[in-house]
Amino acid sequence: MTSTTSMTSTPMTAAFRVGTRRSALALAQAGHVAAALERAGHRCELVEVTTEGDRNRAPLATIGGQGVFTGALREALLRKEIDVAVHSLKDLPTQDADGIVLAAVPPREDPRDALVARDGLRLADLPAGARVGTGSPRRLALLRLLREYDLELVEIRGNVDTRIRKVRDGELDAVVLARAGLTRLGRSEEITDSFDPTAFVPAPGQGALGIECRNADEDVVRALAGLDETRTRAAVTAERAVLAGIGAGCSAPMGAFAEATAGAEGDTLSLHAVVAAVDGSASVRLSTSGSLGDAEELGRQLAAALLAEGASRLIEERVT
Repeated sequence: MTSTTSMTSTPMTAAFRVGTRRSALALAQAGHVAAALERAGHRCELVEVTTEGDRNRAPLATIGGQGVFTGALREALLRKEIDVAVHSLKDLPTQDADGIVLAAVPPREDPRDALVARDGLRLADLPAGARVGTGSPRRLALLRLLREYDLELVEIRGNVDTRIRKVRDGELDAVVLARAGLTRLGRSEEITDSFDPTAFVPAPGQGALGIECRNADEDVVRALAGLDETRTRAAVTAERAVLAGIGAGCSAPMGAFAEATAGAEGDTLSLHAVVAAVDGSASVRLSTSGSLGDAEELGRQLAAALLAEGASRLIEERVT
C-alpha cells in the first residue's frame, strides 16, 4: 500500500519513495519525515516493507536482534525499490552498510522509558507480585535492579496497541515502553510513570530516527541533510559508539544515554552507560563528558572503561 501527498504546485522531479515498516508507529514516523521533506518542496510517497522482525514473533535475542527490523529496508534501498529508509535508530546496526549512508538524524523525541500501568500506578506503587511486561532484556535487568525481584516480569512482543491492551484486559498490571513511541502515536496521556534516563538508561538511539539513503543519490542526500540536527546526531553517535565498542547487539542488556547542554564555552555532551545482568544480580555503570565534536571518541572510551570493569562478562552471560 502506498500513499502520495503533495504540498506545492511547483513542477518537481519524481517523488521520493520513503520506505517504512508497516506498524502504526513506523508509519507515523515515516509520515513525519515525509511531511518535513514536503515542506522543503519534495514530493513523497510511503512504501511499506515487511521485515524479519515483523514476520517472526520469537524473542529478538533468539532471531538475532540487531538488524531484524532494518535489514529488509536496507535491501530495498540497494535494489532501488525505495529512495529513503526511515528507521527507529535504536534498531539500526552500528555497522555501516555498503552503498548506504545515514543521511539524517532529526531532532530527537523524549528518549526515556515509560510505564503504562493499571489504575494510574507509578513503578514505586506497583504491589509485590505485579505482572509487568516488556520485550527488552535491558528493561528486564533494570526493573530487577530497581525492584529487587518483587515483580513478576513477563517477556512480550507486539506493537504498542497489543502491549497496552494486555494491561487493559487485566493480563498484565503494567508494561514498559519507549515514551517516544507513545508520544508519536498521540498516546502520551496513557503514561503513568517516566524513568530518569541517567538511572533507567535507555537503549542507544532510543527516541531518535535514523534516515538512510544510497550514498550515490546526491539529490536525496542533500534533501535529507536539511533534516539533520547537530545535537541529536552527536548524542546518538556517542551512544552507538558505546554499543559498538562493547561488541553487543541491540538486544543486549545495556543502555547508553547522551545529552548535550549549552555552556559558556560551547556545548558539552554528557554520556551515561550501563551494562547489567538480565537477572539483576550485577551491573556496571559509568559516565563521562566532553565536547560534541568528540562524541564518537567519548563513546569508544566509555566502552573500553565498561569492559575493563567487567561488562563483557555480563554480556557473555546473556549470550550463553
